[in-house]
Amino acid sequence: MNLKKPGYAPTRVLAMLALFTAVAAGPAAAGSDADWPQRPVTMIVPFVAGGGDTLARLYARELEKQIRQPIIIDNRAGAGGNIGTAAAARATPDGQTVVFGTNGTMATNHWLYKSVGYAPEDFEPIARFSVISMVMFVGPESPFKSARELIAYAKKHPGELTCASAGNGTASHMACGLLQQMAKVEFTHVPYKGGAPASTDVRSGRVSFMIDVAPHLVPLAKGGQIKALAVSTPERIPALPDVPTLAESGVPGYELFAWDGLFAPKGTPPERLDRLHQAVNAALADPAFDRSMQERGSINSPMSRSEFAAFVRKEYERLGEIVKLTGARVD
Repeated sequence: MNLKKPGYAPTRVLAMLALFTAVAAGPAAAGSDADWPQRPVTMIVPFVAGGGDTLARLYARELEKQIRQPIIIDNRAGAGGNIGTAAAARATPDGQTVVFGTNGTMATNHWLYKSVGYAPEDFEPIARFSVISMVMFVGPESPFKSARELIAYAKKHPGELTCASAGNGTASHMACGLLQQMAKVEFTHVPYKGGAPASTDVRSGRVSFMIDVAPHLVPLAKGGQIKALAVSTPERIPALPDVPTLAESGVPGYELFAWDGLFAPKGTPPERLDRLHQAVNAALADPAFDRSMQERGSINSPMSRSEFAAFVRKEYERLGEIVKLTGARVD
């Protein structure tokens, strides 16, 4: 090929290539910011379908309305949420993959397991979804009518009462261990492989009681399938206004709550993190959605991105102290 012929001058070729590249890249570059996302976003949920992913699916449904793209739920359960969360840490940091994070996966697990497969700094906190109270409950045929009665009995009969949990190191395990420490009583811990079988055995009377997250329990309490004795937050919750706090029930200072939020792999572009943050907070601000979540015992609790990042760091330390206090470990 004779590059000296008209039309093949190197400068003309380079100029044409540069123009072609600019024209081709221009709309895409603009779309990557202002119009993102332009395809479905994947939300990794590190829990089993139909169990711990209930809230994640509710938030995803509302978030879809804001970003106007489908959110694909990718359930990757195992190891207390570590498997799915570790997979999210390795995902391409382009905003197309996010992870539903909890107090367990983003804080407690780091203190419970020798290795979780990811580090706190592997993620960018995007937005907090909610703060979730826990509920101390017994079966409908249980003789205990209040947390105060149950604790008084436990003091007189050390080790006789059994406390169910969703598994070693779970929030329900931490709640039981903290109650033992603060009330100076002794329970026999009965770990299960999930909250559903644990709750079933409490309802049947096989296990004395359990302290678990409210969204799973509020419908059961309202339906008379369990007796809610107390809540774990410093204040009563709107979903169960007549149920006292554990602090009101003879355990002053008792406070334990779960929380959840949205995270992205480290290195995700800030403008995409901001876009998702704005979308989450817009969803949380919807009055109808807010009421529906309160009825489940989950309180929508939006924060700025910087506030949420500071909150996660503080929770990492606070929950680490609770793990040390209870002596819980998962091998």
